[in-house]
Amino acid sequence: MKQRWLYILKILLGLLFIVSAALKIADLDRFEIYIYSYHLFSLNFSFLVARAAIIVEMVLGIGLVSNCFHKLMWWSSMVMLLGYTGLLTYALVLGRTDNCHCFGDYLQFNPWQSIIKNLVLMALFLLVYKVKGRRFKQDVLAWVGITLVCSVIVFLISPPDNYTSNYGQSQNLNRDLFKESLQLPPLDTMNLMKGKKVLGIFSSSCEYCMIAAQKLSLMQQFYDFPERDIVYVFMGNEEDVQPFFEESGSARYRYVIYENVHRLLSINHGFFPLIVMMQEGEVVHEYGLRDMKEEEIKAFIKNK
Repeated sequence: MKQRWLYILKILLGLLFIVSAALKIADLDRFEIYIYSYHLFSLNFSFLVARAAIIVEMVLGIGLVSNCFHKLMWWSSMVMLLGYTGLLTYALVLGRTDNCHCFGDYLQFNPWQSIIKNLVLMALFLLVYKVKGRRFKQDVLAWVGITLVCSVIVFLISPPDNYTSNYGQSQNLNRDLFKESLQLPPLDTMNLMKGKKVLGIFSSSCEYCMIAAQKLSLMQQFYDFPERDIVYVFMGNEEDVQPFFEESGSARYRYVIYENVHRLLSINHGFFPLIVMMQEGEVVHEYGLRDMKEEEIKAFIKNK
């Protein structure tokens, strides 16, 4: 009877891992940025690390539910939880209090709460250590197949930005109209014609704009680009700007509300977000959310 209840507990732990992986997939853009925000990996490699973490969690969840390879799944689960706990401890050292995305953006835990959650899970795993695992014929081949299937599912649902067929520099900017607009209100007072400047053209209520703003803000901090040389151009209302900065996690840069909506939509062909990098008033690069190239941006903002 005791073994039966422990086996049920093990199944529940496996289901928790599967749910956690599914919620990360649903919130993958922000999970990628969370990994990138530690600056341990490049942006492109962070895409792969995020998906690898999800695949591992899915495979472990399936393994725990099936009760196959018990010792391997048990030890792998403990190592994964210890690894996450180590990262969260590092987050505390850095003074971070943001959501760790262990359940995506749907159930938010700060580092302290997530560490406690991991310790509880590790305690529960200690209880199921002696559960007798099952063996299946050709089980090694079966788990290789399951791992491959999980990998294909994750990459098909959400391919990394740098692996998509449309990965390339955005062509959504009407450059002639944009250059003309730099010298008209409200942009004419922002001193955009001298030196290097970065403009983020956003809708204040656009979730993808918030993600792009967070990426840009992290790169500005990592590569020490002056905050005064970044300007956000918003389509929206003044009361939406503060929530935009708070929800995106972006640094608070200079901004303007572009009240001539028709003109703004003509400038960017209705495409949000759009990030424009200029030197002496001339456009050097333009990016959407999916084609931001870290090395190219780094070269632009560090080459003074």
